[in-house]
Amino acid sequence: MDRRAFAQTLAATLAGVALPRRAARLTAFSAPRVNGARLDAHLAELSAFGRNPEGGVSRVAYSEADRQGRAYATELMRAAGLEVRVDAGANIFGRRAGSDPSRRPLLIGSHTDSVPGGGNYDGDVGSLGAIEVAQTLAEQRVTLRHPLDVVIWSNEEGGLFGSRAALGELRAAELDLVSNSGRTIRDGIRFLGGNPDDLASARIARGDVAAYVELHIEQGGTLDRGHVDIGVVEGIVGINQWEVTVDGVANHAGTTPMDQRHDALLAAARFVEAVNRVVRGMPGRQVGTVGRIAAFPGAPNVIPGRVVLSLELRDLDAAKIRTLYARVHDAADTIARDSGTTFAFRPTVENVPAPTDPRVRAVIAEAARALGLSTMTLPSGAGHDAQDLARIAPTGMIFIPSVGGISHAPRELSRPKDVANGANVLLETVLRLDAA
Repeated sequence: MDRRAFAQTLAATLAGVALPRRAARLTAFSAPRVNGARLDAHLAELSAFGRNPEGGVSRVAYSEADRQGRAYATELMRAAGLEVRVDAGANIFGRRAGSDPSRRPLLIGSHTDSVPGGGNYDGDVGSLGAIEVAQTLAEQRVTLRHPLDVVIWSNEEGGLFGSRAALGELRAAELDLVSNSGRTIRDGIRFLGGNPDDLASARIARGDVAAYVELHIEQGGTLDRGHVDIGVVEGIVGINQWEVTVDGVANHAGTTPMDQRHDALLAAARFVEAVNRVVRGMPGRQVGTVGRIAAFPGAPNVIPGRVVLSLELRDLDAAKIRTLYARVHDAADTIARDSGTTFAFRPTVENVPAPTDPRVRAVIAEAARALGLSTMTLPSGAGHDAQDLARIAPTGMIFIPSVGGISHAPRELSRPKDVANGANVLLETVLRLDAA
């Protein structure tokens, strides 16, 4: 297919016009494809940094394993012909020049840090997949009109610190927070080669990026159960968290009658059940979790006088999160009256829902179909750097199946075929966005 025919085909796709079957086939077979075996080998090599006895990785942000994994990824970026730099937020960028320097860059990538006791695919697939796309373009001598930037965000798992630094939203007070590595955010950024004293230089303004696309494992079982090749992400859920403190009366466990107790832990247990009941009582895909609980003073022979626990609510609709919170709060008031306790809620995290760009979603879906892959539109229940980028640039996400829906655990697995499919969809998406 010549350039004019390709451009006409792409324009029809973006306009929502159905393409003739022959045109779609030609588009699919005229483009380069990634080296799936090489990408699989790179994933295996990256998994050596921070490997744990269970077969996963504990490559938490700002640790020595994190630094080693980033150094390995940097070598791959340079081998792919990318010009590499580290910004003040410790994000790694690698650029491949385009033929038209006046055009804004297309940005692709993910992260390589992990949770404690994590797996070998979360973040890694998107990071090394993006590098593989750049290497494929270099080997096939394909020059895009736009510059292509590959990014590896820093400390995604700890709270999207790298992408938030790129948006200019990393507050000075947060730099003194202690990360899972034991280093503060400030010291961790410096440890990875960033400059916490000059974060303003890392800022990416609205309009600086033509589009951002992130490849990622689904971290759920929807695609795997449905035998669907590619997930086209419609948006990333909002995540709201609170610290909930329940105050009762600490007293002697042997001498206080059961009907005279103000047991904070019993009230907290009722609260956990109430969260589950409220969240399940509304139609939709919202979720609610109490994931941490601590009772004080914590002695077997003392009725707990205080309990501190977490509350997390997630949904694509911010209004629904507010409604759920109001209902949970009302349930807590009822429990407090019945048990002679009090409940206090302190907000700790508020990540707003981030819809992906419908135009980018359409390109991703058509790219997958051109490759003969099945697709499904679905939300992301997990947080990603893409939710930050969605506020300043047209953003899309590509999901591939997670076997059994397992993630953030050593048994996390995406099959080599699915990894290659995802990287090829990413490559095809980049080509189509560039031509558009």
